[in-house]
Amino acid sequence: MFNIEMAEKLKLLGDKTRLTIMGLLKDREWCVCDLVDILNMSQPSVSQHLRKLKVQGLVKETKRAQWVYYGLAIEEDSYIHTILDALPDTESLLFLLKGQYTACDCN
Repeated sequence: MFNIEMAEKLKLLGDKTRLTIMGLLKDREWCVCDLVDILNMSQPSVSQHLRKLKVQGLVKETKRAQWVYYGLAIEEDSYIHTILDALPDTESLLFLLKGQYTACDCN
């Protein structure tokens, strides 16, 4: 059923950066510092996108020492998986965004 909550989530994913973040998170958790480097954006900008995704229940955060990691927080049967399945895998996304990617020191 189409409802307001679904419309809000789809509206969030209409943003290229947030859709890219979700594509990266579909295979593993990422530290904010990694996402900043991968997306070539400021930490406040990446955090703002993550906050919006978190408010809608699409991502969850886990604090490990001084680092915050983000992962998907969607149910297995969610329509969001259909969208994520249409995105390139993480390795392909990393290549498209960065060419070669080296993880930050938090890993």
